[in-house]
Amino acid sequence: MNMTTADMTNAPYRTIWNLSWPQILMMLFHLMIGLVDVWVASKLGREIQASMGMISQSLFFFLVIAMATANGAVAAISQSIGAGLLARATRYVGLCIILGAVLGSTIFIIGFPFRNGLLTLLQVPQEMRYVMEYFIEVFLYLVPIYYMLIITNAIFRAQKRVMLPLYSMIIVTVLNTIGDLGLGLGMWGMPDLGYKGLAWATFGSITAGAIFNMGVLFKMGHLRRKTMAPLRWMKSAFPYLFKVAWPSGLMQLVWHSGYMVLYSITASLPENNVIALAGMTAGIRIESILFLPAFAFNMTASIIIGHYLGDGKADEAKKFGYRILFLAIGFLSVTALLLWQVIYPVTAIIAPEQVVLDEAVNYLYYNMLAIPFTLTSMIMAGALNGAGATIYNLFIFAVTVWGCRLPLAYVLGHQVMHSPTGIWMAMLISQGVQASIIFYTFSCRNWQKFSMIKKNNKRTSNE
Repeated sequence: MNMTTADMTNAPYRTIWNLSWPQILMMLFHLMIGLVDVWVASKLGREIQASMGMISQSLFFFLVIAMATANGAVAAISQSIGAGLLARATRYVGLCIILGAVLGSTIFIIGFPFRNGLLTLLQVPQEMRYVMEYFIEVFLYLVPIYYMLIITNAIFRAQKRVMLPLYSMIIVTVLNTIGDLGLGLGMWGMPDLGYKGLAWATFGSITAGAIFNMGVLFKMGHLRRKTMAPLRWMKSAFPYLFKVAWPSGLMQLVWHSGYMVLYSITASLPENNVIALAGMTAGIRIESILFLPAFAFNMTASIIIGHYLGDGKADEAKKFGYRILFLAIGFLSVTALLLWQVIYPVTAIIAPEQVVLDEAVNYLYYNMLAIPFTLTSMIMAGALNGAGATIYNLFIFAVTVWGCRLPLAYVLGHQVMHSPTGIWMAMLISQGVQASIIFYTFSCRNWQKFSMIKKNNKRTSNE
């Protein structure tokens, strides 16, 4: 998509939709990967299913640096393209590829010798230990390749080439499904490897996606020697990437660990804690359906804001932030309202037991009421990412999660209401607080100063 900022201004809502719908589909394919993994694992036994869930959560910590670098890539590359500095954008592509390779390899080298110690730290039950040992070994081999997939997809998004990550995710989804069913269950005459097949299905599909992305980048001329920046330029350009990436990575750790503590608060309720935990788990899975387009709009906000700031159009960047927010709230509010009409039969698919179903719907009631707040947080956070103002996101999410949500969840859930409803209410209240703070920040603070454009509108020295 080669639209200039002037073209985007002339057709704002078409621009938002054209950037968003491929990313919505991409997130849908991402969800399908997880569903197929869980379904096949359930056919192999509860130990395999539990191990698949645990390794997926553990993999997040290995990939957090890649996701942080990806945010830095979107900010730096989109701003450079918006400024018309295509040579700088190309150099940032090369720098991000090199960083991905170095960081992914470093995580593998550091993590591999301590992989079994990590399982002990996670208190993996003995009956799952043999599965987890195999999973974590194969997945650690995959880490450097996974880094390349995440970062190259971010590079394409920054260039507004949002169809390419979609194609890559289709490749990953198709191959992962074939591998799961073939190698995991022995279908189509393929060798029946059981849980080992699940691990190698993931390895093969992610590798294929990364190879596709690298091939496209090579064809575009980004991986040629002549397009790689000299070391002196990389040294001057790296600090901006780091300035954007480290708060982004830390914020993801803050958010993820906050959810783990919320699970712990729910699991330690004095009554009906198992039902509450099962209801929360089921509710989150249904809720994730609504989060797919929300994440797509989040990424769209990052792309557009970066391009407008690069072009020196801070006011237009802010207008687009509001447009994306109001479009997302309207779209997802209608979707949520329609989903609510069939909430019981839909939720019953994954929570057939009546008491768990009732609690899951109770969870969804409060969290679907919070959709305007949740969307405000996600869209504004995406906009601030595109501006490079990730330090604001870190501060806001840390304060609202650890200073509001978790203490309030404990007080309302354990001491006031003595039920999971208190925890769900705390989530709603904290989302309202979080949305208010981040909306104020986007509306009233000078987040534009974190872009690579100096206050006097001169470009920074790493052009």
